[in-house]
Amino acid sequence: MYLQHFGLSQPPFNLTPDTEFFCDLPSHREALNVLLIALQSGEGFIKITGPVGAGKTLLCRKLLNELPPPFVTAYLPNPQLSPAGLHRAIADELGIGYPPDCEQSHTLALLTRHLLEAANQGRKIVLIIDEAQAMPLETLENLRLLTNLETEKQKLLQIVLFGQAELDQLLGQKSIRQLRQRITFSYPLKPLNRLQVRDYVLHRLRIAGNTHTDLISVPGIFALHFYSQGIPRLLNILTHKALLAAYGKGLSRIGWPQVRLAARDTDATQEQTPKRLFNYLLLCLLLLGGGVYWYFSPSLPL
Repeated sequence: MYLQHFGLSQPPFNLTPDTEFFCDLPSHREALNVLLIALQSGEGFIKITGPVGAGKTLLCRKLLNELPPPFVTAYLPNPQLSPAGLHRAIADELGIGYPPDCEQSHTLALLTRHLLEAANQGRKIVLIIDEAQAMPLETLENLRLLTNLETEKQKLLQIVLFGQAELDQLLGQKSIRQLRQRITFSYPLKPLNRLQVRDYVLHRLRIAGNTHTDLISVPGIFALHFYSQGIPRLLNILTHKALLAAYGKGLSRIGWPQVRLAARDTDATQEQTPKRLFNYLLLCLLLLGGGVYWYFSPSLPL
């Protein structure tokens, strides 16, 4: 492995959502602030969306770690459940006991009683759902009904939805328009720009023990941004493979050639590279043509 070769104490680009590697980039920090402010305000529904691999699960774990008392969290990583399954899953997360053959109505009654007791004790229950675009429509509607549980002063249950762009399409359906109207805070995660790609990669290397900022060349950063499209998961995959390629050649840093080799070995980048390369070359030609026209055209009076 390349850890000793590059002076690293741990793998810097694992795909597991390790909050130690959370990079305080503007988009992710703004999303986290939106979540914390909305939850402190007592909002019922909050939504965070982003492309595949944009860091939603890591942000979700960061939120779980940063919510202070009196917040109590219930986390559902796989919400592809029936309405009855949803009630049981929430009950399990909150430590609510129920008989194995318990009917849905009874589970809901137990859940309601627990939420009322929590509110009386000053606790705030937050349900955090990852991959929310996988929820069946019937279960989403049932989720809305859960937010009807409230006292005169507060919601008994606050809900945070993390999902891909398909979640917005799902919420756009007429049958669940009432749920869409209840989402008061929403934030879309965006891909990283080139400077953010550099900050992200160097941050993870620094957390992993590297003390040199020249481990990746400037062309290497350009290549990582180009092939990854600014998606953190792809950045992790490409940088890991590029480090392996550099280690195999005995190199002390990675550059464009190593990143290009990594991209050739990664299916997700191969799907997008031809189109992005065409657009990139077209932009270069337009800029070059504009520069030539400006250079040779007569000056215009002001």
